Amino acid sequence: MKNNLRNVLDVLSLAEKLKYELRHSWLSNGRQESVAEHTWRMSLMVVLLEPYLDKELDTARTLKMVIVHDLVEAEAGDIPVFEVTTAKAKELKQLNERQAIENLRLKLGNGIGQHIYELWHEFEDKQTYEAKVANALDKLEVQIQHNHADITTWLEVEQELCLLMGTHTEFDQCLTQLKELIEEAAILKMETAGIDVAAVKARVSAKHTPAAGLEKRIAH
Repeated sequence: MKNNLRNVLDVLSLAEKLKYELRHSWLSNGRQESVAEHTWRMSLMVVLLEPYLDKELDTARTLKMVIVHDLVEAEAGDIPVFEVTTAKAKELKQLNERQAIENLRLKLGNGIGQHIYELWHEFEDKQTYEAKVANALDKLEVQIQHNHADITTWLEVEQELCLLMGTHTEFDQCLTQLKELIEEAAILKMETAGIDVAAVKARVSAKHTPAAGLEKRIAH
């Protein structure tokens, strides 16, 4: 057993990097957010939202998925979605992350290593209800954090992304309503800062086609 526990300690040492691996998100006190902090609040969201979701949730499995979904970033690093702008960049990111999860599976062995490997791929595939919930919370937590941060930390693309969360939440009424509240707060924050929200919505509609369904989602 000690050999297995040594391997666990090695992975925990690797995971410590997530406490200082920084994301492109800022806290309300002006400090940049770590990957571990993002994962922690996603986990809290699972616990707090579970009673309100449309379907019965395998909470333990969802929490495991949330906890391990960014574990690959301890090796592959965190790359914001808006920096993955080409097919080649996306392919490289996926390759690095798949290699990182494979390394973890080999390190931990066919027991817990295989379990983590399967959980990570379940999250990536977005097919199960639990994976869809976890992915939705991933996007929603990001916007909650942006809403907490100073508006000067928002890039133009982040003004647009706050209007696109519906594509991740439309499968569940609870998450859709939560998305609406988070989006309303984002719009208010932009309006208060003097940002032309109508122009932001126009950019979103122009970039994402077909626009009819999208325009309906972002009209409010």
